[in-house]
Amino acid sequence: LPWCCSDNPLLQQDKTPLALPWLGVCSLMQYWARRLEQEIDGVMRIFGGVQQLRKIYDDNKNLFEVKENVPRKLVEKVAGDIESLLAKKVRALKRLANAAEKFQKAHHWQDNIRDDPDGEEIEREKSNSLKLEFTDDDNFKTKVNYSYAAVQIPTDIYKGSTVILNELNWTQALEDVFIENRKEDPSLLWQVFGSATGVTRYYPGAWPFSLLDVGERPPGYIQGASSPKDMVIIVDVSGSVSGLTLKLMKTSVYEMLDTLSDDDYVNVASFNEKAKPVSCFKHLVQANIRNKKVFKEDVQGMVAKGTTDYKAGFEYAFDQLQNSNITRANCNKMIMMFTDGGEDRVQDVFEKYNWPNKTVRVFTFSVGQHNYDVTPLQWMACANKGEQGWHPGGTGGCREYLDVLGRPMVLAGNRAKQVQWTNVYQDALGLGLVVTGTLPVFNLTEDSSDRKNQLILGVMGIDVALNDIKRLTPRYNLGANGYVFAIDLNGYVLLHPNLQPQIINFREPVTLDFLDAELEDENKEEVSRPGQGQLLGHRLAPSSAVQYIDEVFRTYTWAPIKSTNYSLGLVLPPYSTYYIQANLSDQILQVKSPCLPISLPVYFEYLLPNSFESEGHVFIAPREYCKDLDLSDNNTEFLENFIALMEKVTPDSKQCDNFLLHNLILDTGITQQLVEQVWKDQDLNTYSLLAVFAATDGGITRVFPNKAADDWEEEPEPFNASFYRRSLDNKGYIFKPPYQDGECQLRVTGWVPGAGPGEQHHRDPVVGVKLDLEAWAEKFKVLASNRTDRDQLGARQVPPGELDDTALLPQDLICVLIDDGGFLVLSNQEDHWYQVGKFFSEVDANLMSALYNNSFYARKESYDFQSVCAPEAPSNTGAAPRGVFVPTVADLLSLAWWTSAAAWSLFQQFLYSLTYSSWFQTEEVVGDGMEARETSCIMKQTQYYFSTVNATYNAIIDCGNCSRLFHAQRLANTNLLFVVADKPLCSQCESVKLLQAEVRAPPRDPNQCELVDRPRYRKGPHICFDYNATEDTSDCGRGASFSPSLGPPGRPRQLSFLSTSISMPLPGPVERERRPLRRLGDPHGAAPLSPPAAAKEESGSGQGLPGRAGTGTVTRRRALPATRTWKSGVGVLRPRPLHPPRLFF
Repeated sequence: LPWCCSDNPLLQQDKTPLALPWLGVCSLMQYWARRLEQEIDGVMRIFGGVQQLRKIYDDNKNLFEVKENVPRKLVEKVAGDIESLLAKKVRALKRLANAAEKFQKAHHWQDNIRDDPDGEEIEREKSNSLKLEFTDDDNFKTKVNYSYAAVQIPTDIYKGSTVILNELNWTQALEDVFIENRKEDPSLLWQVFGSATGVTRYYPGAWPFSLLDVGERPPGYIQGASSPKDMVIIVDVSGSVSGLTLKLMKTSVYEMLDTLSDDDYVNVASFNEKAKPVSCFKHLVQANIRNKKVFKEDVQGMVAKGTTDYKAGFEYAFDQLQNSNITRANCNKMIMMFTDGGEDRVQDVFEKYNWPNKTVRVFTFSVGQHNYDVTPLQWMACANKGEQGWHPGGTGGCREYLDVLGRPMVLAGNRAKQVQWTNVYQDALGLGLVVTGTLPVFNLTEDSSDRKNQLILGVMGIDVALNDIKRLTPRYNLGANGYVFAIDLNGYVLLHPNLQPQIINFREPVTLDFLDAELEDENKEEVSRPGQGQLLGHRLAPSSAVQYIDEVFRTYTWAPIKSTNYSLGLVLPPYSTYYIQANLSDQILQVKSPCLPISLPVYFEYLLPNSFESEGHVFIAPREYCKDLDLSDNNTEFLENFIALMEKVTPDSKQCDNFLLHNLILDTGITQQLVEQVWKDQDLNTYSLLAVFAATDGGITRVFPNKAADDWEEEPEPFNASFYRRSLDNKGYIFKPPYQDGECQLRVTGWVPGAGPGEQHHRDPVVGVKLDLEAWAEKFKVLASNRTDRDQLGARQVPPGELDDTALLPQDLICVLIDDGGFLVLSNQEDHWYQVGKFFSEVDANLMSALYNNSFYARKESYDFQSVCAPEAPSNTGAAPRGVFVPTVADLLSLAWWTSAAAWSLFQQFLYSLTYSSWFQTEEVVGDGMEARETSCIMKQTQYYFSTVNATYNAIIDCGNCSRLFHAQRLANTNLLFVVADKPLCSQCESVKLLQAEVRAPPRDPNQCELVDRPRYRKGPHICFDYNATEDTSDCGRGASFSPSLGPPGRPRQLSFLSTSISMPLPGPVERERRPLRRLGDPHGAAPLSPPAAAKEESGSGQGLPGRAGTGTVTRRRALPATRTWKSGVGVLRPRPLHPPRLFF
């Protein structure tokens, strides 16, 4: 590059003929830059009041003291407080779990417990006559009753079954324990027992109630009922599984993936003659939300073809599980196989990979309508400590493998009683973000041969709201850019200022990785590791105004929270090492003392609106100064509430936060004196200023004059205001152009060095001015030239000894000021007037690209994983459904093809498409309750910032006859770049615009496949229960098959009836066998159930229904969700009336 400055070392080493002619021009432009610097610095020093502020603090030094933040002590104290809070919840949790095991063991199982066929109607009448009082409770954000617990039974479970009635009996005794827990700890939130049968008993009773099925709650139940898992799912995609069978397989894989949590690792493969992964993942990956989403998308692309080779599928799965070079759970190992059936038992594969130790469990799923013998599938499961033959009509079916995984935990006894804390998730009952402590509850009964029971009764849970944890953390003494965070073993944040999910989704945890909550930095990975430590250095940090990014210095200090799987950390900038603590107690008691330089009533007086006209408008931060203070988003209303409360209580009241309140009153007086001693003595019009303002740590923002507050749009909380936070992190003056078209204000803010209370590591306050944009644009034209205000049209005044190059007239050049984010601040071009505030590439793409390519700017791409987007328009292509085999012309002309399974499958598709046309649309399967509305998405933001280049030089934008010369120089003590360039001569040299605006990222991270090969550090649980020598594996299958679930994944099963009469066998059974519910309260545990008499009468024969072999006439009926009745000890689906979940008190 032709560097142009005489003091540049590169130029001194090689003074080429090309560079020397520009030496004078460069100095001339440096002269213009110095004039701009001096003008800006002069205005800010006058209105910043450096000398006056120093004297104000000195005169009032007896009203405050400067205290020090010691990071290690702060972390240890807060970690101890959080540990104490969670320990109280753990004690209540253990008390509940022990009581549940005791009550269930003492319960006498009743085989002949009555099931009144008219019970539901009688029960409804009783519930109408029982008048329960529900009162609003601020802790629960809903109406509750502390005298009763409540029970929810999912709508797909027959509430009159023997198992359910026995369970309702023995769990009734938990009510007294719930009440006793609350007496001991009134801050307890929801106490919940989630049974393995799906019944949920919770306290206190609430109405209305909308709790999800216990198994569908965020990973509390599944996480508490089993140890971590390494799972390989293999799916048979041979030609015989096309059509509805393949659809059901895809649904089942969806549901199986939903049973996995972040502690688990998984891969999914399809197989026919060969096995291959369905996604780009070549090995086990963490079962986090992003990876599971990839699997779910790619599973949709599976196509049925070829022949079945179980050996290929199992060999692939075992190879995956034997790969020790990757991060994995290293606990339960399992293979889940979905198939329509087959004859091969692949014994040689099991002998080679799994016998005799049987370290890998095998679970087999027989899917769809077929005549295959399921005995080989049952044999494979039983021979490998697994299970076969579950009903998958919802996530409940896929969850049943947890019974098997829970056996070693039950047999381990108290060693397996480990409290686990879930990921953060949105509470369905209005508590906001919560975590749940879970503890498994074991069946302690023994059978007639004194053999220990192996079943988990359920999981006990207690919720903790994140707001309760946040209250234990310091906030305002850390400054605007200091904060506390907490992370779990997987690196997901429990606490972080950037944990702000925009979409409420009760079915998925809120998982935000610590490295995604901040700009990723490999050095920060150390924070996720166990133990304690400290990390300090320069980092890139996005500002609260997301289009900017700053290089900042931060100190990270962290330590574990004992007895939990969390770590607590503190991030502190150097200027937050010290903070001010006002001490006004003596002044409050002696307000009339003549010795005080300023009495308290005078301080408080300047918060009153009648003082605003003379002293400027005051905005106060909406903080919780006192318990009885009503918060409001309207700052005027909040100020009125504050003043009204102060008339009733003293600032020293026990119901008030003395630290917050005293600092607020102190800063009121400090900023008022700034008005009196500095701002009132100056004429703002002389300097083309519209307003001057100051913001403080204490929560005061004072704007002068009062009329300037009419269009004040900044946050009243300084800690949330981007101008305040950015000013603290930067040494100079921060210019912020208007971000709205037509706005005529330019804001300049800065921390004024030496204006604080004297400590070098504390910055307070931040002072700023609003410039009249039009007037300063004219001033800029004068300063960026050789003219003066008095002689704007006179001859050019060239400094002595400089080159007088008459060819370089200001009107022939583009002269602009660009800020550190690449946004236009000022320009001498009239056509740029309405483009001030835009990213400069939108104004002059050619010049902005040259600045970036010449390293004046660097850029960083960051992602927001918590954004909200409008739903994408569905594709309406005419393609066949994914996974459907489309026959060729040769197939259609072949008689053999018409007699094949593929032909029958295609015909089957046609029949069902008459009724279930929605299945054949090319839209994504969505979960329950999902509609065409805003959805969560990932947004990509490209941020530009100044690189380390501080040199002043010019360069040529080379484009033949259209080449342009530009000169660029940073303005000292500001965030501005001064650029002078030739006007573009022609349009053919326009560059591609650099992108800065936030854009929606692809649903899948394009680098995600590479990222899993460089996994982030995960510690994982420290204990594993995957084996017990006394485990009884004889209960390993019933031979039942998976039948089509009529509806997309995540939705309740529904029965739909064809609208025409069809006299032929139809596929897709509606009535099918279901493995009996385990008798959790029965010592024998797994005996078939005796059906209630009423249920026998209701079940009927089922002839003539779609999916039953037989002939009959089917009449049109409205589709109704299905429930279970009982016939011969097995579950039968029947239509049920639509009604809300059943609640019992």
